[in-house]
Amino acid sequence: MKLPFDIDLKGKVAVVTGGGGVLCGMFAKALASCGAKVAILDLRKEAADAVADEIKADGGTAIGVCANVLSRESLEEAKKQVNNAFGTCDILLNGAGGNNPRGTTTKEYYEIGDEDKEDLVSFFDLDPDGVSFVFNLNFLGTLLPTQVFAKDLIGKKDAVILNVSSMNAFCPLTKIPAYSGAKAAVSNFTQWLAVHFSKVGIRVNAIAPGFFVTDQNRALLKNPDGSLTPRSEKILSQTPMGRFGEAEELIGTLLFLVSDEAASFVNGVVIPVDGGFAAYSGV
Repeated sequence: MKLPFDIDLKGKVAVVTGGGGVLCGMFAKALASCGAKVAILDLRKEAADAVADEIKADGGTAIGVCANVLSRESLEEAKKQVNNAFGTCDILLNGAGGNNPRGTTTKEYYEIGDEDKEDLVSFFDLDPDGVSFVFNLNFLGTLLPTQVFAKDLIGKKDAVILNVSSMNAFCPLTKIPAYSGAKAAVSNFTQWLAVHFSKVGIRVNAIAPGFFVTDQNRALLKNPDGSLTPRSEKILSQTPMGRFGEAEELIGTLLFLVSDEAASFVNGVVIPVDGGFAAYSGV
């Protein structure tokens, strides 16, 4: 992996939740390339192991760990595995999250009578359990790992928590109220945690990615033949840089925020990496 700049994370232990995915897998690889021992936590053990194997093939140190970020018991067991393998955690990257169709409307705008149409989901048809699942996955999926792993960080030098928010937290997208609201909560929680842990040496910040093609959203953004969906075309028309981001374009922000030399007085910020999407009014 080519890094935009090097930082020294030798001797550090990093825990990455959702590490089997495209973006968080890349985060894990970048941290390992800087010398950290990386524990990749994912509900899908095979996905976590695949990323760990790539890191080890490149000369890094990593393990894959099965963990459910909505289960404290599962996270406590994961922590035992991490501590036994590598020691206590120095960097916690809360990357697990996602959306669900049950928290999504079919149309961007409500029209009278939509709730009576069987072929679409209106605002009035949203499944409360689906909305709860999305909110919990993103918000509790950040809170619970922090409750478990932050105990390792207290009083350490250079301890860092890095959350993954979204540009949805700045400006909600149509159709996905549950996901947008949950990521707004993650941003707010990042600020809260930064204040709460400020006296015990833990810095807490977040990255808010814009539009990147991942396994979760690929079918929404691209047709089977690789062409853009109508929603993608709309997204790119509102993105001044006119393209999707590449996963590697998040690495610079990641390394900046986890580096004490670069960001020792940076605490409680949410940095968008979105090609200008949040800055564009559309006019």
